[in-house]
Amino acid sequence: MTPAPLRVVLADDERMVRTALRAILSAEPDIEVVGEAATGAEAVSVVRELRPDVVLMDVRMPEVDGIRATERILSAMDEPPRIVVVTTFENDAYVYEALRAGAAGFLLKRADADALVGAVRLVARSDTLLFPAAVRALAAEHAAARTRVAPWVARLTGRESDVLRLMTTGLTNAEIAERMGVGPATVKTHVAAVLAKTGARDRTQAVIAAYEGGFVQGS
Repeated sequence: MTPAPLRVVLADDERMVRTALRAILSAEPDIEVVGEAATGAEAVSVVRELRPDVVLMDVRMPEVDGIRATERILSAMDEPPRIVVVTTFENDAYVYEALRAGAAGFLLKRADADALVGAVRLVARSDTLLFPAAVRALAAEHAAARTRVAPWVARLTGRESDVLRLMTTGLTNAEIAERMGVGPATVKTHVAAVLAKTGARDRTQAVIAAYEGGFVQGS
């Protein structure tokens, strides 16, 4: 039985950008663009109505920006979609705030078709991390002024610490399992424990917590 296609909503205030994204994604048999939005407020409404699997969210939009829209979507839905913020500059402070708000990752507007399609599939699977080195550098930069170590750091077990440290490098569960010489199920259990102890919604927030909580230092 063929699985249902991934349902995607596009949120960008530029019609030409939305048209280009739709053309690329609609050419894939396993992806369906089910809706569009031109503002952050409209994105919240469309997402709540259509309940897509993935949202491509422009980080800078009029009225309500991508950060606020991401926060509203994640707080309003019991099973929210995976949100990827789309930006022009990878060192944009808006990107970091969107990731802190719960976005699963970010994508540059200049990314090619393969990167776009791959990003949608990656975040939809939820077991991988769209977290380039640039975002790790942003996290380190924003956390540089913090001197206190978060209480949750002391509650991590040795294996959980190892897993989180590898998560900060962008490795997937399968790659972590291979590196540690354990099964994927074991890694999945450790990742779940890390998310619970850091209070993170997903892997991206856990990595940010690792920097802001003093678990790792530098980029």
